[in-house]
Amino acid sequence: MQISGIWGTRNGDMRATKKVVRQKIIAARDLIKCHPLTPELATKLLTRKGMEVFRFSAALIEWSESKLNDVKRLCVQAYKNAWHLPWSRASALFIFPKAHAGKESTLFMAVLTQELLLHAERCMRHKNVINKILVAGLTHYRQMFMRLCY
Repeated sequence: MQISGIWGTRNGDMRATKKVVRQKIIAARDLIKCHPLTPELATKLLTRKGMEVFRFSAALIEWSESKLNDVKRLCVQAYKNAWHLPWSRASALFIFPKAHAGKESTLFMAVLTQELLLHAERCMRHKNVINKILVAGLTHYRQMFMRLCY
C-alpha cells in the first residue's frame, strides 16, 4: 500500500519504503555513472533523484544503523560516479567537511538529523499531547546529559 509517498503496511512495517529509497538511490547512482555532466550538476541530479525520496520519509521511519550505513555506502558510490572516480578510491573526500579539505557531501545522517529536527519543531508548534510528550522526553534527555557532563 502506498500513501502519499510512503510505502508500508497497516501494521507499521515500513520495509517497502526502505526498499524504494534504496532502489531510487541505486537508480540515481547508475544514472550518473557515465554522464557528460559536470560533477556539480551530477551531484545535484543525485540529490534530486535519490536524496529527496529519503528526505520525505526520514523523520517518519525508524532506520537501523546498518540500513543507514548501506545507504551511505550507495551514496558515496554515487558521489564517486559524479566525480568520475573509481569506487575503490578513498571515501574521505566525500565525508569530510570543506574546512578539512573535503567536498562536504550531503550524507544521509545529515538529512535524517535535519528532518528529525524539523519534525520536532513542527510538533512543538502545537499545544497538545504530542507537545507535552516531546517536552518531557527532551527534559529527560537533558537531565541525563547534565549528569554525564558533571
